[in-house]
Amino acid sequence: MQTLTELLTFWQAQAGKLGQQTLQHIGLTAASLLLAVLVGVPLGLLLTRRPRLAPAVLGFTGILQTIPSIALLGFLIPVLGIGPEPAIFALFLYSLLPIIRNTLAGVQGVSPAVVEAARGLGLTDGQILRRVELPLALPVLFAGIRTATVINVGVATLAAYIAAGGLGEFIFGGIALNNPAMILAGAIPAAGLALVFDAALAGLQHLSARKLVRVGGALLVVLPLLAALYLLPRATGKLLAGFSPEFVGRADGLPGVRSTYQLDVPNVVIAPALVYEAAHHKDVDVIDGYSTDGRIKAYDLRVLRDDRRAFPPYFAAPVVRQRVLTEHPELRPVLEKLAGQINDSVMTELNYRVDYLHEAPRAVALDFLRKRGLWRTPQPVRGATIVLGSKIFSEQYILAEMYASLIRGYTNLDVATKTGLGGTSICFEALRNGAIDLYPEYTGTGLLVLLQPSPATIDSLHGDPKAVYQYVQHGFRRRYGLEWLAPIGFNNTYALLMRQQQATQLGIASVSDLSRYLRK
Repeated sequence: MQTLTELLTFWQAQAGKLGQQTLQHIGLTAASLLLAVLVGVPLGLLLTRRPRLAPAVLGFTGILQTIPSIALLGFLIPVLGIGPEPAIFALFLYSLLPIIRNTLAGVQGVSPAVVEAARGLGLTDGQILRRVELPLALPVLFAGIRTATVINVGVATLAAYIAAGGLGEFIFGGIALNNPAMILAGAIPAAGLALVFDAALAGLQHLSARKLVRVGGALLVVLPLLAALYLLPRATGKLLAGFSPEFVGRADGLPGVRSTYQLDVPNVVIAPALVYEAAHHKDVDVIDGYSTDGRIKAYDLRVLRDDRRAFPPYFAAPVVRQRVLTEHPELRPVLEKLAGQINDSVMTELNYRVDYLHEAPRAVALDFLRKRGLWRTPQPVRGATIVLGSKIFSEQYILAEMYASLIRGYTNLDVATKTGLGGTSICFEALRNGAIDLYPEYTGTGLLVLLQPSPATIDSLHGDPKAVYQYVQHGFRRRYGLEWLAPIGFNNTYALLMRQQQATQLGIASVSDLSRYLRK
């Protein structure tokens, strides 16, 4: 009941955004479906006259269906960039198989006696196809379009990860923020669209052949009109920002920056793994990032100075289940061997080696431990298994490998890793339910995303790193039975970034400069 109330409140507050995302979602689906009909139907008809090509064509389009949608988008981004183009093309590829297959099956299912009768009347093969086979095959063909439509409505939610908009923005934002109401705010309309389109096309299948011919012609008019509903939220200001879902929804992210700096910049949502690429390839002008990310150096980006301290301290530290520390007391001193060992510049360099030089996180981690004299040969395993987790970016992979190596070298415990678990909520819930035993977290995230104290409490901490750490440590211990160990040393705080050359040309060095430039 509480979630339902939160959902209704969220919809009311975000009515404008919901309407925009719904139109985008319909536009993406319609545009990809139009392309698939224009390509798939003629190709299916061609296969009816060249049946020997059918196994190869259907096999190829079947293989396309097996490619995970995230992977397919990843393959298309280097060619088409981010935005609607790769999203529409990916949806088009997923639509081909049901349309081609049903077109072929529909024509082949026409009674041979009917075809022979038409031929006996003197009709040519082309006339038989247009006047007899295709009209009779339309119910089956529409079933293929119906299947493709439902598939596309679901897959189109992933378009939000590449700045193409749609209802996936709410879904992925809710996942990143562990907000069920926000997830449902996007998932329910998406499911509703699928049901509406499915019911409408199901009704068309039962029309007579003559009416279906007219509907087919009308469909070729309606689909472009629906595709025109898609409006990418761009070019409404001097600069375009690309932000990760978590940054858009977190109090210490975009809402906090807007409040502190009165910052008003048009923005699109992009997958966290793609925001740096988007800035590098000039798809967007401003991005969110982390102050120790190696891609800052690799892509020549400028960290805009947070001159009004909108972002709280984000000192990294391992968070461990108290039960694990009680059962294995030897674990605490081993994990704390990294305490104070890594400052901001060192972490940036380690990230640079992984993100830009493409060195393996394990190799970078072991090299660091050896240089600091912390590495030891792994001990024989005679104990339980400690499960390490991490979020889905390089820094977390490196830290997880460091902790795994230390545990193997200084204890007889075994180690298993579950890296790339996604955003904060996924890692945190995995820790709480025992799926993992520890993972690296950040004090600012622990404070503002997981504990979520009142604004008065946050203000009382004055952004002091020690005070924030102590508050988070006590809060996690009392509320969740989780222990924060000593900080590693570096402060990987949120940051706004721009391309160095562009920032220099515009005279933007701080977030205040950015805000003033946008208001000119």
